Amino acid sequence: MLKALRADLAIIKERDPAARGTLEILLCYPGFHALCLHRISHRLWRSRLPLAPLAGRALSQVSRLLTGVEIHPGARIGEGVFIDHGMGVVIGETAVIANRCLLYQGVTLGGTGKAHGKRHPTLLENVVVGAGAKVLGAITVGANTRIGAGSVLLRDVAADSTVVGIPGRVIHQSGVRIDPLAHSALPDAEAGVIRNLMERIDSLENELARTQACLRELAAGRPLMETCRGESQSLKDREILEFLGDGGGGTGGSSGSGGGSQA
Repeated sequence: MLKALRADLAIIKERDPAARGTLEILLCYPGFHALCLHRISHRLWRSRLPLAPLAGRALSQVSRLLTGVEIHPGARIGEGVFIDHGMGVVIGETAVIANRCLLYQGVTLGGTGKAHGKRHPTLLENVVVGAGAKVLGAITVGANTRIGAGSVLLRDVAADSTVVGIPGRVIHQSGVRIDPLAHSALPDAEAGVIRNLMERIDSLENELARTQACLRELAAGRPLMETCRGESQSLKDREILEFLGDGGGGTGGSSGSGGGSQA
């Protein structure tokens, strides 16, 4: 247990620039306090002594009152785990968290359904779960994976991946280890899809405009000329592009910025 606590202290010093020393962590970090109490309650939960599991469950409730972090005593948590801020974190009974994982406030590692047995997630080594993210069901999240804030993950994820959105969508980064603290590098999958749809709509509007111009020329008995070209990007198109952060985007043929999400 002492080895695990030393590893928990080390990971906080490594990943939290606000940590000024060991004493501050020992006194002022509720996530660390929650892990300390959980390691005791977990031993009681697994003990075969009379009333020991009940004592472990009771201790977990005391920890919840003191720290705002609810960890079922049955959950298995490895070494060097960091629960940052911690308030509102919920970790279910059959959840497994491997070494060097990082969880932010509001994270839920929850179950689905009422079936007994394994029903909560397994996080492999060095997984980062952003603020407010929900990881639900008996799924496995591969090592070095990053789950964006507010995401809802319902299926297995391969290693070295980034997950964003509701439901969580995976952008694979095969063979590339992700910086666990690079929060600003998360892709915007929804914006990428909208850009692709806008490109398709813009292309169809151009084609329709060209066809209408050609029909007008034919109806007037004039030969087909350069007027068969149409322009389509409307004010609404530009407003959408500004909302997506493209600053107004291009004009004419393609209204997108190349489509696709950033990895």
